[in-house]
Formats: sequence, C-alpha cells, structure tokens
Amino acid sequence: MFFLILFFYLLSFAQNKTQTISIIPTIKDFTILPHTQPKCQGITGTCWAFAATSYLESEILRIYKEEIDLSEMFFVYYEYLEKVKRYIETRGKIKIEEGSEAPFVFYTLKKYGCIPDEIYKSKKIDTFYNHQLLIKEIKNFLKEINNNDIWNTSWVINSVKCILNKQMGHIPDTFVYNNIKYTAQSFARNIVRIKPNDYFWFMSTKEFPYYEKHELIEDDNWLNDDNFYNVPIDTFMMLINQSLTSGYTVCLCGDVTEPEYNKSVNKIAEIPIYDITHVLINDNSRTFRLNNTSTTDDHCVHIVGYYKSPVGFYYLIKDSNRSAFVSSPYGYRIYSENYIKLKMMNIIVHKDIAKRILDRIIK
Repeated sequence: MFFLILFFYLLSFAQNKTQTISIIPTIKDFTILPHTQPKCQGITGTCWAFAATSYLESEILRIYKEEIDLSEMFFVYYEYLEKVKRYIETRGKIKIEEGSEAPFVFYTLKKYGCIPDEIYKSKKIDTFYNHQLLIKEIKNFLKEINNNDIWNTSWVINSVKCILNKQMGHIPDTFVYNNIKYTAQSFARNIVRIKPNDYFWFMSTKEFPYYEKHELIEDDNWLNDDNFYNVPIDTFMMLINQSLTSGYTVCLCGDVTEPEYNKSVNKIAEIPIYDITHVLINDNSRTFRLNNTSTTDDHCVHIVGYYKSPVGFYYLIKDSNRSAFVSSPYGYRIYSENYIKLKMMNIIVHKDIAKRILDRIIK
C-alpha cells in the first residue's frame, strides 16, 4: 500500500510540475467565445446575477448575433422580493442573505422579463455597487416581522419594495429602447428572445443517484430548486468541454476558497499538490469535500473560452468579483480542468448540449 501511494504521489508531482512550469497559458492562448465586457459586482453578493446575465448576453450573441447589455440588478431586485415571499411562506425558516443560485435568473426572466442596463443600472456608492446597507435594512425589518408575528404578505412585500426602491432605485414599468416602448416582459419576448426552458442545470455528487433530478443542497438555494440533474464528474466535465468546443459558453458556480486561488500572479486557479494528487481527483474526492463543507457554493462565473493543453483543458473565466479587476486581464481568470473537477458544483448549459445526457434520463 505504501508503494502504491508513493507511486501516485510521484506521478502527480510530475504532472503538477509540468502544469505549473511548462504550461502557463495566457489569454492569447485561448479560443475565445463571443461575450460582453466584464463588469464588477462591487461590494455585493450578486455574482450569481452577474454570471447568469453574462451567460444570457452570450446566448443572444450566439443565436442572434446581437449585443445587448442587460441589467443584472433587475434580477437582483426581484430575487429579493421572491426571497422575502418565501421567508413569509416559511414563517422565517430561510436565511435572508445576498447570495442566490444562477438558475434564479432564468426563473426571473420567465416570470418578470428583463430590461437593458442603460434603463436600470441601480444606485452605486462611489462608482461601486454596495448592498451592505440594503441587506442590513431588509434583515432588520424582517426580524421585526418575525418577532411580532406579522405575516401579512402584501404589506411586507410592499414595505420591502420601499426599501429596494430607496437603496437600489425604482424599476420603471415601461421604457423606451431604440425608439420603441417596452415593458420588461415585452422586451424579453421581442428583443432578447431567449427561451428559459431551453436551459438545464447539472451538478455532480455521489450523495444522490446519478442521472436523476435532485435538489442542490446549499444555503444559497433558498428556493429549494430540485431541477439539478446529477451526473458523474466525468460527464459533468464532458458537458462543459462539449459546450465550449461547440461554440457555447457555460455558467459555472462553486468554491473559490482554495489557498492558492488569489495568490497566482497569472490568475490561474489550480489544485495545489499539497491538497490532493491530481490522479486522485474523482467522484469520491469531490463528494468528500462537499460533505465536509471544504467545498461550498461561494461564487458564480462565466466560462467564455478554452485552451486544450498537453495536460488538459484550461478555461477562460469571466469573473465579476472585485479581485478579478486588480490586475490584467481585468475581469478574467483562468481555471484548470482539475480545479473545476474538484471544486465547482453546478453548471448551466443549453439544451443542444444537455440533450446528449438528458436522452438517457427523460424517456
């Protein structure tokens, strides 16, 4: 057993040495797919909205060859309202925080529509989004609702709307875009033309049977969304790679707490050798980290490019986190294939790619 472990360690060390010394991709090495300019989420926990909105914008570019800058904060506004509704329904049983899951953008698109960023940018503080006061005010208000047992849905929702309008700004009922008047729903239907039902979410954990739909067990999944198809990690990675090589971008969420994540001068997220040998990254090691919570759903990003190196795929990540704007290339990172395999939790892909797996599930 000792010699077997030593063998895997030395093999992984050799692989790691090759990856970190010989293969250091830069942005010029990547096949870059159509996407819009990176935006910073500021001091907010709204990465899920920035990542999924960016993904929608790339889908518009891919399908219609049109560039439309959508308002991320439109989705955030309605996410707060829907979350407060659920808080009332459950009598305060869900957490009210800034975080959410990327699929919520698709639920909002279907129910409320969307609007251009030029129409609703939302309020900023010193040129940055900052929701610290917003979330504090909402939580304090709901604490009083809970303490005094005031569960009047319409009154509570209207009160939270007042908070949102004060802190974020009022969303107009109608607006003019290219000299035509729209509502959020008519803009989504006639200009954006993205069909939410054409998109599917996948996760990978041994905690549930594979090739079935299950709930993503995560605090940010306050909606208790159980529409995540669970697949083995090799299938999960296949969905990502087939999407990218076929010209489709991918929305990706997972863990960004690895010790080396923000230390690389090249902004490359890699699994360090002292964590786990790369040959042992599999369904077991992945699920182990999910179970002991060293992997959590911290952050959502948008994969907008790929580079197939001799040691595996690297991915160009469009990232809204402030730390991604500290150095060049601004608003971008690079993830290794091993990093995604071990630490990233869920993805959104188009039906054209998803159907290759769903045909095995949906009869």
